[in-house]
Amino acid sequence: MTQEVLAERSDLSVRTIRRLETGQSANPQVETVRLLADALRLKPDERAQLLAVAAGQTPPDPPSDNGIPLVSSFERGLAEATDDLAHAVRARWEREEELRRIQDPFPLPVRWQLAPDDVMDHWANICRAAPGESATPLDLAGHLPEIADFYGRIPSGRLVVLGRAGSGKSVLAGRFVLDMLRTRPRAGAVPVVFSLGSWNPTTTGFRDWLAGRLVRDHPGLSATGRDGSTLACALVEAGRILPVLDGFDELAEGLHRAALDALNATTLPLLLTSRPGEYATVARSDALTAAAAVSLTDLTVSDLVNYLPRTSGATGWEPVLNELRDHPEHPASVNLRAVLTTPLMIGLARAIYSDPAGHDPQELLDTDRFDGQYALEDHLLSSFIPTVYRDQPGRRRWDPDGVQRWLRYLARHLNRLGTRDLTWWQLGSTMRPLRRLFVVGLVAGVAFAFAAGLVATLMGGLGFETEAADAFTAGPLDGLAAALAVGLARGVGLAFGGAAIKPFRVQMRLHGGERRLGVRFIRRFMVGVTVGLALAGGLGLAGVLGIHFWIVGKLGPGPWYGVLAGLVIGPLIGLVWGLMARFEAPLDVRTAVNPTDLLTTNRATVIFQSVVLGLVSAVAYGVMAGLMHGARYGLLHGVSYGLVLGLAVGLGVTLSLTAWGQWLALARIWLPLHRRLPWALIAFLDDACQRGVLRHVGAVYQFRHARLHDHLTG
Repeated sequence: MTQEVLAERSDLSVRTIRRLETGQSANPQVETVRLLADALRLKPDERAQLLAVAAGQTPPDPPSDNGIPLVSSFERGLAEATDDLAHAVRARWEREEELRRIQDPFPLPVRWQLAPDDVMDHWANICRAAPGESATPLDLAGHLPEIADFYGRIPSGRLVVLGRAGSGKSVLAGRFVLDMLRTRPRAGAVPVVFSLGSWNPTTTGFRDWLAGRLVRDHPGLSATGRDGSTLACALVEAGRILPVLDGFDELAEGLHRAALDALNATTLPLLLTSRPGEYATVARSDALTAAAAVSLTDLTVSDLVNYLPRTSGATGWEPVLNELRDHPEHPASVNLRAVLTTPLMIGLARAIYSDPAGHDPQELLDTDRFDGQYALEDHLLSSFIPTVYRDQPGRRRWDPDGVQRWLRYLARHLNRLGTRDLTWWQLGSTMRPLRRLFVVGLVAGVAFAFAAGLVATLMGGLGFETEAADAFTAGPLDGLAAALAVGLARGVGLAFGGAAIKPFRVQMRLHGGERRLGVRFIRRFMVGVTVGLALAGGLGLAGVLGIHFWIVGKLGPGPWYGVLAGLVIGPLIGLVWGLMARFEAPLDVRTAVNPTDLLTTNRATVIFQSVVLGLVSAVAYGVMAGLMHGARYGLLHGVSYGLVLGLAVGLGVTLSLTAWGQWLALARIWLPLHRRLPWALIAFLDDACQRGVLRHVGAVYQFRHARLHDHLTG
């Protein structure tokens, strides 16, 4: 292959190819190496080796004397991470099937047939035929229990599953993952479900997006190598991930063509699900390269007769099923038959009518009440939530009106964000920025004023009556100052970091933390320096204007003492925060992370860091007071007042600069105060998963059915 041909294939310049071949470019960009790997159509192990060498990692060990290649340490680590990920994915989907009662009493018979030719690629490409050779079309009819074997018969390893809303695409995706994992060889590719609705192919490359989703749902894969790339990136580049892309139709309007072009630029095996209309619109001009396509078929009356009576001990379904079977021409049968053709609607009907204490399913045949298919569907969707939230022994009771109000708020919140993924750290992010600044500052100010009063009381108990009285009086005033400072800090975060701060995906450990601090230390130190400069400028200006803060005034009168406090404490906070990265270890890859686990881990990490930063600020204040007023005053008074300042620093860092602090201020205090969400929010969300309204998807929640989500926003 000439340099010109390789350049054309890879979209790189001939000059870049020449510099790489001659060794003039000794440190190529990762994206450049990826483009070369795609153009050369390297196998997964070859791709991993190329990327490892280009990143400056140790290349694989040379072959042994008998010619058999030895497994390098890089490959061993990758294989171990792959197996750990497979364990976590299997645990998650087995739990998901239990919650959705897929096997109770048996899975609904999801079936498929060959999709129309105009949404499929050529059979020669699907079968990977050599140039000039023809290919025989494959038999693409099948049903759910054989999905893994069916997929294995497709030479290209690329499959598109089309089906209308509620037809069982997500059920098929979950069963595909579990069946593939059962037959997966050690260190083989791991099937992972990715919800496509959050991908913007115009701003994020496909492989980068896959790696980002892996890190979000499996924080242990955020561990970095010497080149700074994550373990998730290495797994994707090495072909150790089999993407199961759920919801092509849920991509934002106008992105379907760009997404399909991005998928066509890769040779990765994958399974893609979509509603037929959205996929056909772009596939008729250029379908997914080398992908076979199938369409899910409707369930039959025989399927209903075999399934619904076995979901209940009562016989209420028999008259309804007899009517469907014996009088298919009656209007009531026509309407109901049009509805009960998908697993979604059958699942809703089961939840509402299969309980002996529930409603009588014969009301579904009432044509005066339900004059058509859509009236029946609206009835099932509207009745589902009140049904699953009715009083049940052993379950927590929720206010029925509150449940509807809270779920509607969550659904509309997701609509405003343009996503199906409900993340706890983004709750409140759709509030107007000024309101968010006000809320965060108000919470911080009240908390600080209370803390200052508490410290003042303790100081009074130790005999510092005058100082205690001053502190108790000045605490609320300094609380207002703290509110302003925290609000402004959050404003800076909004300006530079976007609407929501991402949560930490690490845990604090004395051993096993980050050994190479590098860029993370520098970034954190610079944040501290910036905060210190802002604090010094703000306190100095306040002093010039005649505004004196009680806690700073204890160092000495005049604006220069405020400037000194900021210049000392800010960089010190940055230094300590940067060094704390040494004790931050990635989470265990084998852990099947859910939103509650991630929230708990973040809370522990944030509290630890805030306490450390608060204590460092307290000691720094005490040292400054001692140097200015003598050791006796510094030890006796400086540390006491430093505790108040430490509380302010800890609260400020927590509420303005961390995801958990934002969650605390907005989702746990402000939104419940306004009745948008319940006070016991995590308990409510987890209970909604148990009742079948929501589901866990890695570290986020989703409404279990897109139709239910859309219904709640109406």
